[in-house]
Amino acid sequence: MQSDEPEDEVGAAGTSVDASRGQRRNGAATIYDVAERAGVAPSTVSRALSKPGRISAATEAKIRAAAEELNFRFNPMARALHTGRTQTIALVLADITNPVVFGIIRGAEKAASAEGYTLIIAESQESGDVEAAAVSRILPSVDGLVLATSRLASDRIRDIAVEKPVVLINRAVDDVAAILPNVSQGVTALLDHLDELGHRSLAYLSGPQVSWMSERRWENLLEGAESRGMGLVEIGPNVPTIEGGRAALRRVLAARVTAAVAFNDLIAIGLMKAAAESDVDVPNRLSVTGFDDIFGSELVVPALTTVRSELELAGQRAVEHLLAGLAGRTPEATDALSAELVIRMSTAAPAEPAVVG
Repeated sequence: MQSDEPEDEVGAAGTSVDASRGQRRNGAATIYDVAERAGVAPSTVSRALSKPGRISAATEAKIRAAAEELNFRFNPMARALHTGRTQTIALVLADITNPVVFGIIRGAEKAASAEGYTLIIAESQESGDVEAAAVSRILPSVDGLVLATSRLASDRIRDIAVEKPVVLINRAVDDVAAILPNVSQGVTALLDHLDELGHRSLAYLSGPQVSWMSERRWENLLEGAESRGMGLVEIGPNVPTIEGGRAALRRVLAARVTAAVAFNDLIAIGLMKAAAESDVDVPNRLSVTGFDDIFGSELVVPALTTVRSELELAGQRAVEHLLAGLAGRTPEATDALSAELVIRMSTAAPAEPAVVG
């Protein structure tokens, strides 16, 4: 049975309502205006707009039409005073300028909006301290967080997960849900490709020292290279940017390897740019590969051979998992996402080791 008792609600963003009088402030529509136009009780408007499906479809459609005509919007911050929920979640990223996050953001936003949630974004600038400060600011205002390529210590992530639900992307911490790529699958395909081309000496240009994913890729590369009888040296840590790749060229050449496997595509692209400026032929003198298949990887010359990750799906699944838990549903299992080798023009059979000068 529907209740006719009024509920305190809000109008347009930033506009509150005097529940005893239902007065409109700053000219913005209130829940009472919507109720009057639709010919229903304010409590019915609240149910229709905050939790769809609780009233008849015809009444809900009438209420939504009235709300649209009046340009009425709930204020999630004011609603949180009554429900404890803001209908807002946060996505915290290591580097918002890295194209690898574009797909993650798109997938996360798609999943959040489908459930009526607002997604806010924060950046750590590859710093655990900056990330910790950002999370501290955000935590009181959100219902949960997705931490993508987090630079926080594992203990700090577990502490945050005690306060609010957390899902990780490209990072694993005991007892915290995570969406991860199949690292072994991608590295195996990459090593098979280089082995078939005839490469026997490789360099891995690692990422930041605190990067969980960089360490996993190194471990898989090391195991795979050993089993194939390939030489492997680690060069790094490197800043995961184009400039970081540029700065690594001298060390790669000094290692006298025939192929370089970069932690990400940005490092790989920077390495190729520096090689071109030094008249080092890629791929004939030095094959170069990366990870992630970011936008632009196929546009550089030569186009980059890389391991593609399902980035948009990672963002989508992370948010879906988070929201399922918030809704009291059992989240789906977080199986590893597939990784696919994309072969382009930056790899070829080795002619001779690249040398300094």
